[in-house]
Amino acid sequence: MKKIIERIIRLRDPEFVLDTATDSRLLFILTFDKTRSLLRGLRLLSAFRKPKFLMLGKGVRFFNIRNISLGRMVKLEDYVFLSGMGKGQLKIGNNSGIGAFSRLVVSTTLNDLGAGITIGNNVGIGEFAYLGGAGGLKIGDESIIGQYFSCHPENHNFDTPGVAIRRQGTTRKGISVGKNCWIGSKVSILDGVSIGDNCVIAAGSVVTKSMPSDVVIGGVPAKVIKSIVSEATVEQSNVNLQLKRA
Repeated sequence: MKKIIERIIRLRDPEFVLDTATDSRLLFILTFDKTRSLLRGLRLLSAFRKPKFLMLGKGVRFFNIRNISLGRMVKLEDYVFLSGMGKGQLKIGNNSGIGAFSRLVVSTTLNDLGAGITIGNNVGIGEFAYLGGAGGLKIGDESIIGQYFSCHPENHNFDTPGVAIRRQGTTRKGISVGKNCWIGSKVSILDGVSIGDNCVIAAGSVVTKSMPSDVVIGGVPAKVIKSIVSEATVEQSNVNLQLKRA
């Protein structure tokens, strides 16, 4: 049974290996739970959509599903809410998962629809995330993200005294997170921020400005703590630069 389960899981994660301490009873419970999730995924058939082995937890809700694009073997845990109301789509790539009680909302108002949300392939996002898509949000492939993650690609204007802030409009620049990033729990990223590839963001950080690739980021407001580029990578970069100059 273990070999069968391992092969099935490898359809989603080719490098997966079962822990030797995993017993048959646990595998039976897991199989039963995931089978129920796959059956819930058949709900998409009622909306004339292909489930593509979608795994749905309890209480998952969709709004404007025709503007939501889900890749192969996407996993949406209990009580996830996806709202595709916007100019652009809400897209989730192959083999990606969204933790329980998370909300992905492209727009919160009809008078200024949002640009969209794009989540890449093999992305894992923890529980209680809130991802907005007003100014556009992109998260690169292979990124892993902890609980209570929040992205806010929009800012309220407040420069006019005597006028309610909610009446002064908003500015929108968008947020971009690179590939292969590890983002700790309770991280917030604000509008206009671009995070490079291969970054690590410490838990509890508030990222208010753009960051380069290959760095550890942390703090409130967040700043670069150190580089994580290997000496071999630096040496190769220097060689490439010398070749260009030659």
